[in-house]
Amino acid sequence: MKQHLAVSAVGSDRTGIVHELSRVITECGGSISESRMANLGSEFAMLLLVSGNWHSLAKLETELKKLGETSGLTVNVKRTEPRGARTDMVPYSIDVVCLDQTGIVSGLSGFFSSRAIDIAELSTRVYAAAHTGAQMFAVQMIVNIPTRIHLAQLREEFMDFCDSLNLDAIMEPVKS
Repeated sequence: MKQHLAVSAVGSDRTGIVHELSRVITECGGSISESRMANLGSEFAMLLLVSGNWHSLAKLETELKKLGETSGLTVNVKRTEPRGARTDMVPYSIDVVCLDQTGIVSGLSGFFSSRAIDIAELSTRVYAAAHTGAQMFAVQMIVNIPTRIHLAQLREEFMDFCDSLNLDAIMEPVKS
């Protein structure tokens, strides 16, 4: 019977870090089901969902602790279950671009949280605008909207919210 382990690992960015972690997972008999990896400043962060039998994951927990000690990675592991199908929700993609300012993620997450809308994924980045060099902020999100919510009304409320903060936004269904 498959079991699951949520793994987070953060360490100084360097060549080979993904290979080291994935090699340990493979050697222990685990399989990476889902992953997210990113450079954050001079650090590299990984989030993984690993599956395997009880024995493989028990061995992996021990080996990941050793890897953390020898490689300078901060590794955390937690037993978990896969997320079930969400038939009562519709996934939507949200893209926001604006001048960089404090509180954008807090404002967006508050908007969705107050309406019981689940944020499934969120990524942000700061970049220089092409012609002016102004600091811009981009947010990409996947939200799960409960089917009981009227989508046209939500879209209107969201666009009004974005307009009030001078955010340029797009809200559209996730395309399978």
